[in-house]
Amino acid sequence: MTAKLKVKKVPVSAANIVKAAARLLPQRLVSTEIDYIRRSLPASSTQDELDASVIGVRALPWSSIVIPE
Repeated sequence: MTAKLKVKKVPVSAANIVKAAARLLPQRLVSTEIDYIRRSLPASSTQDELDASVIGVRALPWSSIVIPE
C-alpha cells in the first residue's frame, strides 16, 4: 500500500508573493514581477512552486516578464 502525501496549496495572491519574496530575496519584487508570477501560476499552488517562481523570476530577461503594449 502506498501512502499519498497531501500537499497544502496556498492562494497565489500579491500578498503571498510579497511574503515569499521577503523571505527568499534580498530585495523586494517590483509590481511587474508580481504580475508575471500571478499570470504564470494557477489560482492556488504549493508553497514550493510559489517559492520557485519568486526565485526564478529574477533570472528571466525583462522582455519576457513585461506584457508588450
